[in-house]
Amino acid sequence: MAQNMKPLIIAGLAVTALYTLSGCSQNPQHIKQQPPKTVSHHISFKQTNAIAHKVAPQRRVAPRRQVMQRRYIAPRRQVVQRRYIAPQRRLAPPQRHQQLTPPQRASNGMPNLSPQEIRRIGDQIFANESGGDINKLAHWNVGENFASMGIGHFTWYPAGRRARFGNTFPGVLNYLESRGVRLPQWLQQAKYSGAPWSSRAQLMREKNSPQVQQLQRMLYETRYLQAEYIMQRAQHAMPKLVKTAPPHLRQIVANNLNAVANSRSGWYPLIDYVNFKGEGLGQRSGWGLLQVLQEMRPANPGQQALNEFADAAMRVLERRVRNSDPARNEQRWLRGWSNRVSTYRQVI
Repeated sequence: MAQNMKPLIIAGLAVTALYTLSGCSQNPQHIKQQPPKTVSHHISFKQTNAIAHKVAPQRRVAPRRQVMQRRYIAPRRQVVQRRYIAPQRRLAPPQRHQQLTPPQRASNGMPNLSPQEIRRIGDQIFANESGGDINKLAHWNVGENFASMGIGHFTWYPAGRRARFGNTFPGVLNYLESRGVRLPQWLQQAKYSGAPWSSRAQLMREKNSPQVQQLQRMLYETRYLQAEYIMQRAQHAMPKLVKTAPPHLRQIVANNLNAVANSRSGWYPLIDYVNFKGEGLGQRSGWGLLQVLQEMRPANPGQQALNEFADAAMRVLERRVRNSDPARNEQRWLRGWSNRVSTYRQVI
């Protein structure tokens, strides 16, 4: 039987080979099953190729991210550097300005005083005018036709009276109001109408009245603001002194002014004398600060300049007394003036 099967096996193999060579199949299910093996083989190859393809871009992207990260860090370092340089450029101009400030103030004749120095000057002026007595902050000197107010005994004329020596107290009141001081209602009205007392006797009679007591308390509480006002008045006068002096005396005035101003405590005599006897601007033979500077002998800054200023001030005041009306008897004031001027020689 085995021998009878051989021809059949050989015939089957021949048919199969013939079928394979012709590309036809008698079994549709076999056709469907064979391609998956071939397709499966190609899919596996493509997946491998795709994985290799995907890995390669990842390796190329990674360096790009590192480069981008380094490029992002670099600008941040540059920004930090610019922020550090900018303050140096902004600080340079103020440093140069601070170096130029003192000469500018000195050349313009403007004092640069601290609040403590202004207070010391104010206390000294208060002592010069009123002996530091609060009851003399509203005062009227014998032989004068005006009241004397505040630490500087600012002149205050009654209504309708000629202000021979200037009416300075209303200006003080305006300054106090500008600094936030609230004046009593009656004082606000009197500031424009004039002093409410027509004579020294009337003021002395009303010395203990609520009105005068209120005025004196207010003037005592604002004594350092008054000192600021006196200093500002001197400031406005300083630049005008040299310009107003006669041409042949301008250099002398400038030298003497600088000598006193550059001395220790030198601004005190300049400020006090302006408050005491005025600037002397526009006066040919007056007794103000300009006349004192013209009278001074040349001096170096320091004690010599202070002594020369005090000596010149006394000569100017003595000349005023000699030229005054004998009926006024200004001789009686010389002793007090001398005591005041002697404080110019001291360091306060």
